[in-house]
Amino acid sequence: MTQQHETKDNIERMILVAVEVPNSPFPAEESLDELEELARTAGAIVVGRVIQKLERFNPSTYMGKGKIDEVKELIWETDATGVITDDELSPAQINNLSDAFDAKVMDRTMLILDIFANRAKTKEGMIQVELAQLRYSLNRLTGMGKSLSRQGGGIGTRGPGEKKLETDRRHVRDRIALLNRELKHIKHHRDLIREKRKENVAIVTLVGYTNAGKSTILNTLTGADVLAENKLFATLDPTSRAWTLSNGKEIVLTDTVGFINKLPHHLTKAFHSTLEEAVFADLLLHVIDSSSNHMEMQLEVVHNTLSHLGVDDYPTVTVFNKIDIEEPYIKPTRYEPEAVVKISATNGKGLDELEQIIIDFFQKQSTEIKIVLPYSNGQVLEQIRTKGQLISEEYVEDGIQVNAYVNEALLGQIEKQLGFKIV
Repeated sequence: MTQQHETKDNIERMILVAVEVPNSPFPAEESLDELEELARTAGAIVVGRVIQKLERFNPSTYMGKGKIDEVKELIWETDATGVITDDELSPAQINNLSDAFDAKVMDRTMLILDIFANRAKTKEGMIQVELAQLRYSLNRLTGMGKSLSRQGGGIGTRGPGEKKLETDRRHVRDRIALLNRELKHIKHHRDLIREKRKENVAIVTLVGYTNAGKSTILNTLTGADVLAENKLFATLDPTSRAWTLSNGKEIVLTDTVGFINKLPHHLTKAFHSTLEEAVFADLLLHVIDSSSNHMEMQLEVVHNTLSHLGVDDYPTVTVFNKIDIEEPYIKPTRYEPEAVVKISATNGKGLDELEQIIIDFFQKQSTEIKIVLPYSNGQVLEQIRTKGQLISEEYVEDGIQVNAYVNEALLGQIEKQLGFKIV
């Protein structure tokens, strides 16, 4: 007799499966830990885990026959509703495993796409997710009927979903072309805003592994109200907020989508515009979850992603967050950051030190000027106040005596308005 289990609100019960091949960049156990977090984020519970070591992935069934039988037995014992594999599967592998298990089968890529589809809120984010799902499905439009029929509802079925997967390739390509045109228009508009912002204010960008605490840092420092949950990919869309430093300098602090191991290449391409926020930054804050048991693996993933974006040599402050949970025990060695700081975004410890590091960084990038501004050029003083770092101002007979730090762009603007070079 089949074992019965009560399920609350039809929560899906999933078994995780990984095949570890030689030269895998990270241990299968660590990768499955993250896959379990992804499953939890998607609303499922994990009732079992299976790992098999092979010389190579089985081209038709991903894993070997013996492990397939073991998983079938585990499905029966736990009353599982489906299986999630830690690697992307081919349509044939999905169908063969679905037949063998007589249950829903989905891979890591489908799971991540599902989470993104559920969490994207802006028009651009939703377009990017749909593009990624359509590209994923384009080569899978044939031979997936059995697997889709078993999926029904639940995780893996959000976004474009079953209807679009069954559409012919021409319609999918037409839809992709339309979405690309919409994204191009959005990107052009965003680039104009970004360039205007870049002219006026310094940009500091938060980067890091998903769930490192970037959104909490943004909220704490700027008083923003960005969603911050203890879940992977709590926020997807980039968020920028003004932050006035204690020395009066105003900067823009930007949060970005979190990085993750084995991020589907469909999403890497789709979210490149989101990750471009790092490319336009003056300074990167690489936020690390110091309480994570997989800190070194996460450091490696972030470094590789930044390298792919071409910003791995950008000025970087490495921020070990969550020291209220556990003090960090390692230090990055793959590249030299501008500084390392330990903080807790929840209780505020170390945030003053982080702010001072940022102040010092921009001061080093600036030129000190001492000038007397004619009273008729009061707008220049206001520019210095908002875009530079005003040290002192004194009203004298000839005008306003100003001592300040300004960056190269602001210095050029001031010299143009005054009509002379500042020595």
